[in-house]
Amino acid sequence: MTTPTLRLALVQAAAGLDPAGNRAALTRLSAEHAGDAELVVFPEAFARDFGEAGSDVSPFAEPLDGAFAGAVDDAAAAGGTTLVAGMFEQGPDPARPYNTLLVRGAAAASYRKVHLYDSFGYRESDRLTAGPIEPVVVEVGGWKVGLMTCYDLRFPELTRALVDRGAELVVVPAAWVAGPRKVHHWRTLVTARAIENTVYVAAVGQPAPRYCGHSLVVDPFGEVVAEASAGDPETPEVLRAVAERTVLEEARRVNPSLVNRRM
Repeated sequence: MTTPTLRLALVQAAAGLDPAGNRAALTRLSAEHAGDAELVVFPEAFARDFGEAGSDVSPFAEPLDGAFAGAVDDAAAAGGTTLVAGMFEQGPDPARPYNTLLVRGAAAASYRKVHLYDSFGYRESDRLTAGPIEPVVVEVGGWKVGLMTCYDLRFPELTRALVDRGAELVVVPAAWVAGPRKVHHWRTLVTARAIENTVYVAAVGQPAPRYCGHSLVVDPFGEVVAEASAGDPETPEVLRAVAERTVLEEARRVNPSLVNRRM
C-alpha cells in the first residue's frame, strides 16, 4: 500500500571508539529525537568509529544478532519506528569484516557495503571485505527504501539498480572524510543521484572535524529539503524532513528520464 508521506529523522552524531558508549548514545538519541519519524537514520560505523586511518577494526566486528543489533532493535521498538545504523559485521575473513548497515523495526534487513573506500589515499579494502553485489530495498511506511553506504554514492549504477528494484527513497549513512572539495563532492553527488533517478536521497554523515557533516535530504527535483551544518563531535544535530509522494510523482511526470532511457 502506498502512503502519501514518510517522516524522516537523520541523526548527525559522532561515533566513538567505545562500543558500549555508542550503544548508549544510540538509545538516548533515538529516545530524544525520533519523535514521530517513521524512519530514523544514523551514520555509517556508528557501532564503533573507524579509529585512526588503517586501524584494525576486526576486534569490534559483531554478528547480526549481537549487542549493537540488539540496541538498534530495542531503540526501534521503543520509538515505534524503523532505524538504520552502521556497524562492522563478522564475516568469513576474521581479519576483514563487512561494513554493514542494519535495518530494524517495521523492516529487518542488512546491507554490506559494496564499494570500499580505496581512494583519496585510503585503503579500506585492507581492513574490510566488500559485500556481495546485491542491491537491498526494504519497505518502510509504504515507501520503498534503498540502502547505500558512503563511498557507494560515487557509483551511479548502484543507485540505478536500487531504483530498478523500486526504490523511491535512498538512504546513505556515511562517514565522509573531510578534506579539500569533499563537501562539494558530497552535496553534488547526493543531488545528482536524486535528480538522475527522480528519487529522494537522505544522506547522513558523522560530523566535523574528521568528517564532513552536512547531512541533507534532497527531493526528486534536486531541491534541498533540509541540510545540517558541518557540526562537531559534542553536539548531535538532528535533521527532519518529510518525503512526499506527490512530489515524487510530479518529478517523474515532468522529468520521465527513467522511462526515456535507452541503455
